[in-house]
Amino acid sequence: MRIVLVGPPGAGKGTQASLLAEHLAIPHISTGDLFRANIRQGTELGRQVDAILREGGLVPDEVTVAMAADRMAQPDAANGFLLDGFPRNITQAKALDELLAESGTKLNAVLDLEVPEEEVVRRIAGRRTCRKDSSHTFHVENKPPREEGVCDVCGGELYQREDDQEGTVRKRLAVYHEETEPIIGYYGEQGLVSTISALAPVPEVTRRALEALPGGGE
Repeated sequence: MRIVLVGPPGAGKGTQASLLAEHLAIPHISTGDLFRANIRQGTELGRQVDAILREGGLVPDEVTVAMAADRMAQPDAANGFLLDGFPRNITQAKALDELLAESGTKLNAVLDLEVPEEEVVRRIAGRRTCRKDSSHTFHVENKPPREEGVCDVCGGELYQREDDQEGTVRKRLAVYHEETEPIIGYYGEQGLVSTISALAPVPEVTRRALEALPGGGE
């Protein structure tokens, strides 16, 4: 099963990608993880990405495609994979189609996690992170700390990361609408897209996603 997972920031792609990949016994391939792994391993592509990111630049499509191609060629991806964060735009989507055609395969499905824009803003802008340990996270509505501004776990100060501020979230959404959302139409023309409402508890969204796959994910 070869799947692309797409959706706006705050849709829960990372969570769903991990759960779906585990259920289907295929690797979860995340662009962010690819970048970090190549940088950590000191590969040629990793050195290129590290230099670009240190200067605050965007990783070129050809570098992202090359990393993804290398990962998809690994033995554990022989029977399929779930792509999260790739392709990011139409150029990358076309490159992916070409890569798969060269290997005599194609995508089985594109799952579009749908969340209203104001819900995305509410989810992300409400996050609060511990300054002592960033793995300790809370939400002003969904998971408030016992004492406002104080981490329940270690007593550290809770703060709102710059990436989580409303203005930044709306800019990220604008980039998503401009760059990534068009791939939904591109894959829709190929009959591959299933739109999944992500306004539900995590297990229910996973169930909906599995049901939308060819053969119900079996």
